[in-house]
Amino acid sequence: MDIPSIENGESIQILHYENGRKYEPHYDYFHDRANQFMGGHRIATVLMYLSDVGKGGETIFPNAESKLSQPKDESWSECAHKGYAVKPRKGDALLFFSLHLNATTDSNSLHGSCPVIEGEKWSATKWIHVSDFEKAIKQDDNGDCTDENENCSRWAKLGECVKNPLYMIGGKGVKGYCMKSCNVCSS
Repeated sequence: MDIPSIENGESIQILHYENGRKYEPHYDYFHDRANQFMGGHRIATVLMYLSDVGKGGETIFPNAESKLSQPKDESWSECAHKGYAVKPRKGDALLFFSLHLNATTDSNSLHGSCPVIEGEKWSATKWIHVSDFEKAIKQDDNGDCTDENENCSRWAKLGECVKNPLYMIGGKGVKGYCMKSCNVCSS
């Protein structure tokens, strides 16, 4: 029996940072239509460290609530002192989420990479999306009222349009994923 699969993940990306290289803090969720139609928000990020770094290269979360309570000594880079930080250690992986359980975006997920001071940093990243990343989200003729998950009808009958309106219906300029089943389409 052939079971259809939905691929909500992007292909793994391999990243290499030499001395002085970094990436600025950013979010893994989107507010632009193009990315919303290609799998929607990234729900989760898995960052795998493929090498040790002599100094620097920490992954930093500037908005994390626990940033002030994390003890740091001179082994941390100056950049790492500006938020909650994770040192790159070969074989370790970091999992973090970009959305809350109710599918709203989480501003605490802002993250970046501190500059590499000694050595090189190799990492691999896997992003998991809300919807199938392989196929663009379907649109109707107006481009705004569809069900984008085969479970929408069942979820709507279970009351998810009311319990989880941001995912089901949308809001703040972001299209919901089950608008048709939630009966919010304009006629």
